[in-house]
Amino acid sequence: RKGLRLHDNPALIEAISSSIQVYPIFVIDPWFIKPNIIGINRFSFLLQCLHDLDTNLRLIGSRLYVIRGKPEDQLPILFDKWNINLLTYEKDTEPYARRRDEQINKLCRERLIKVSSHCSHTLFDPEQYIALSKGNVPTTYQSFQKLFSLCGSVRPHLPSPVIGDILSISSDDSQENNYNIPTLQELGYTDTVTTPYVGGETEALKRLQSHVLDRAQWVGKFEKPNTSPNSLEPSTTVLSPYLKFGCLSSTRFYNELSNIYSSLSNHSSPPVSLHGQLLWREFFYLSSYTTTNFDKMEGNSKCRQIPWNRDVDIIEKWKLGQTGYPFIDAIMTQLRIEGWIHHLARHMVACFLTRGDLWQHWEEGVKVFDLYLLDDDWALNNANWQWLSCSNFFYQYFRCYSPIA
Repeated sequence: RKGLRLHDNPALIEAISSSIQVYPIFVIDPWFIKPNIIGINRFSFLLQCLHDLDTNLRLIGSRLYVIRGKPEDQLPILFDKWNINLLTYEKDTEPYARRRDEQINKLCRERLIKVSSHCSHTLFDPEQYIALSKGNVPTTYQSFQKLFSLCGSVRPHLPSPVIGDILSISSDDSQENNYNIPTLQELGYTDTVTTPYVGGETEALKRLQSHVLDRAQWVGKFEKPNTSPNSLEPSTTVLSPYLKFGCLSSTRFYNELSNIYSSLSNHSSPPVSLHGQLLWREFFYLSSYTTTNFDKMEGNSKCRQIPWNRDVDIIEKWKLGQTGYPFIDAIMTQLRIEGWIHHLARHMVACFLTRGDLWQHWEEGVKVFDLYLLDDDWALNNANWQWLSCSNFFYQYFRCYSPIA
């Protein structure tokens, strides 16, 4: 799950309001424990998010129960052990997650357990967009903006639960080690963590305060193309990893920005404003949700079928920052070490790998970003690679990023 926070968590709030005893759980699914696919920096960031969530839950008398194994195997055991009659969770739009959740829903129906799912990872449920568009899903950002405007106001974000909202667990349950958060080593990760970024809701809210709420004028003037990809310190908010893991609610972020914009006489607008970035996120989530085989070229009806190469040696040199182009190599080194790079840097190396210089398949670029990016997001990563390779969304083929200019 991606809702790793207390604030604006509708699934948690419903569980608290509807139940005598609440068990907040996170399942570490073996599907995702793949060190050669998901790198150590991102998995370390995830574990930090879990530790922070556990700490914050304990402050209000609860805890996080971390389960290891396939959800369809582990959850029925817990349903019986804890006598569960209600399961609440945040909706997930990725194909694997949708298949998994349908399995879990079926198990719950067989046990007469009520299931309640909530859309809180995006501003609106993709199904709402589909209904409003009558199935004619937008294929451009401009048409999506029109659809977004038909959805009405973004809902108010919910407050965090406090002491007294949730029944305190027993001391024995609090110390139960079977549900503790595992270490990286226990999960098979042996490399050194090198990212400077710390995961968790606590850090997300600190960054929201220092990089957004305390800089109203900067927020009002923010235009993403005018930020710098080669500054020594990030020139943007670096909130993307926290949005990816749900440490920061996109709804809260949107509403906080709205409050700032309302206090200013002038401010930037979509697509280049910070609101605009959240709308890009919504657009790509909707595209991924409604496109079969969205993460592939073949079988993807929206994607141009291009005879890309897959030269292992060329891709490996690009991946390791050994192309001989200093700017490209510096970006790839930063990606590998820190787990985050500026969006224009991402554009540069993606264009270079695909249509710009090396003519390698965009799917290979997706794999490398999957491995190294803290904010790797199935919908956004695949959408951006299709965009930068001129395979989907964007077709100005000769508008390339120069690796030396």
